[in-house]
Amino acid sequence: MNGAGYTEETMTNVRAERVREVARLGTRTGRAKAGEFLAEGPQAVREAMRLHLTHLEESKAPVVGALYATEDCLDRYPEFEEMADKAPGLLTRLVSPEVLAAMADTVTPQGIVAVCPIPETSLEALAATRPKLVAVLCRIQDPGNAGTILRAADAAGADALVLTSGSVDIYNPKAVRSTVGSIFHLPIITNADLNEALALFKSQGATVLAADGYGAADLDKLQDVSAARRAGSTAAPEAGQPVLEEPTIWLFGNEGQGLDEAELAGADHRVAVPLYGIAESLNVGTAATVCLYASARAQRRS
Repeated sequence: MNGAGYTEETMTNVRAERVREVARLGTRTGRAKAGEFLAEGPQAVREAMRLHLTHLEESKAPVVGALYATEDCLDRYPEFEEMADKAPGLLTRLVSPEVLAAMADTVTPQGIVAVCPIPETSLEALAATRPKLVAVLCRIQDPGNAGTILRAADAAGADALVLTSGSVDIYNPKAVRSTVGSIFHLPIITNADLNEALALFKSQGATVLAADGYGAADLDKLQDVSAARRAGSTAAPEAGQPVLEEPTIWLFGNEGQGLDEAELAGADHRVAVPLYGIAESLNVGTAATVCLYASARAQRRS
């Protein structure tokens, strides 16, 4: 099955240079050299193509550089042909299952991959938008955790994700897969200098909260106070306690070590997620989800 957007000839040579170029995007070195990353599977590619078409309408930079799919995949997901037809100039090729497997990072690929330019943005440009909610990943190294937090940030309506130096490459194929397409939904800053980032956000009036199991502020109590204000309470915020309705930058730390002293020092407040069971702690992805939703709920209902 061939749509107008796809060439008639099917790529079958797994040793072709183009196949090798795409496969190299599975490595950090390959991504850095090409300035591109790989989105695999129908959901990720669908989100990439939706944004690509929007960018074409708005004369913005392309989101997808090339699309490779098996005939079986296009039979199951005909919308990809329709999207390709609306994207003049997009390189689209039919490939054999063997070629697709050679390109993809997964053991059992789902029949379609997109090669995407790594978007360029800056801390200065992000701070200038006066974001209300930002997740900052400090030395988080597991791609699954990074992807989970990005997905949670997207779902909570956050404005951006920032990863400091020493964090995992968010464009790692495993991280991209774990975002389930959310990587295309909000700005991402990588290799950020934490002190520079926090200085910029604070200059725009944002409060920096550190997710810290030993924090003096209790997230549940902060939510209770926020709910009371929404209900009409005129009581002033408790001294020394953060206000969840304010523009907020959340810091989330390394899986094994948490936030170190230097990272904690950059926060205005340290906030603990209370544990009511026997568990020693929460996974950083779970903790980030709870914190981001607490802020999102307070900000949206204020």
